[in-house]
Amino acid sequence: MNARFEHVAAVITERVAELLGAPVFVINNQGVIVTSSEPGQIGFKLGANGVWMVEHFRVPLHFNGQRGEVVVHRPHSGEEISPRLAQVLVELVINQTAVVDRLPNQHELKNKLIYDLLHGQIDDEATIIRQARILGMDLTPPRAVILIDAASYILAPSTSGQSGASDARIRRRAQLVIGSVVNFFQLPNDTICAYIGEGEVAVLKASNTKNLVSWAGSDDGTDQINSSWANLSALKRAGEALLTRLHSDTGASMNVGIGRYHPGIQGLNRSYQDARVALSLGRHFHGQNRVHCLHGLGIAAFIGLADERTKVDLATYLLSPLDHEPELIQTLEHFFAEDCCPSSTAARLSIHRNTLSYRLDKITSLTGLDPRSFDDAVQIRLALLLRSLRSRVG
Repeated sequence: MNARFEHVAAVITERVAELLGAPVFVINNQGVIVTSSEPGQIGFKLGANGVWMVEHFRVPLHFNGQRGEVVVHRPHSGEEISPRLAQVLVELVINQTAVVDRLPNQHELKNKLIYDLLHGQIDDEATIIRQARILGMDLTPPRAVILIDAASYILAPSTSGQSGASDARIRRRAQLVIGSVVNFFQLPNDTICAYIGEGEVAVLKASNTKNLVSWAGSDDGTDQINSSWANLSALKRAGEALLTRLHSDTGASMNVGIGRYHPGIQGLNRSYQDARVALSLGRHFHGQNRVHCLHGLGIAAFIGLADERTKVDLATYLLSPLDHEPELIQTLEHFFAEDCCPSSTAARLSIHRNTLSYRLDKITSLTGLDPRSFDDAVQIRLALLLRSLRSRVG
């Protein structure tokens, strides 16, 4: 069944039944009831399963390449209505509904605008900001992208045995996810959401400190060292709480990718790319029903990231807590030069092994990465190399 035809048929059925106070059906060209104002009749042929009433008149319905008929029965009240006037009324409702359905609604315009923004398909920022305001969106505050993979819910087939989900069902479920997001943040003016296809919902979350105060933590101070990583820890906590709410509201498994804040309207595209990469790599390496950020991907980030600038940014961010600790940087360089052997590293640095252990513990405390752990050591080593390359190129 054509989803557009089904949607238009449902609107016509509801409106005509309300106006005439009579049972109304829409049947397809096989005589099967597509929509009905009477319960329990959809899917049956008119006249079968007790679906038989005194017909008043029929009006042809042609829409989106599909044919059917609007069937109007006598009112339950027994009141007489002029067939001619009623038929004209039904025809007007059909024409009005068909015209309105062909027009893009506000949700569709909003979704397209955000899709174009995130995919870098914009030319004039002033025009985009003006169009966004017309649609009720303020793009001027700093924003980062939270990307929700809700495909297991939005694209799930219906329980009726159909092989896929209808367009109407997809739109309805996408709106349920968006509604859950807006209700969670309780800031409809600051939280902009859109369904961007393939079961994904993008959230353009205001990412300045005042809009993330509920999720701020004591460890967020280092996020201010590099503006593109500002408030990222708070954004991740917000994403984790949001994921819990989405699971509660839908019962479905989902994944969330968090993008960094990048300045300007064009920065939304970069934030989206961050979130998309984090989501893709995170699902593959860390599993489902989780929140994924670039700085939490471990070695996978350095292997999977294609953009060299993002790799260098990540390396700089991971090592930023050591920017004013040259002694610890030197310790790391010697530690790796000695193949992570504590005794030879201590001898090379002319320090006691306990002193070396203290320094390594301090590195772990500052960066969250333990040089004595293989995966963490690889991350630190790669970060040192990338940061060194950046300084040489600069």
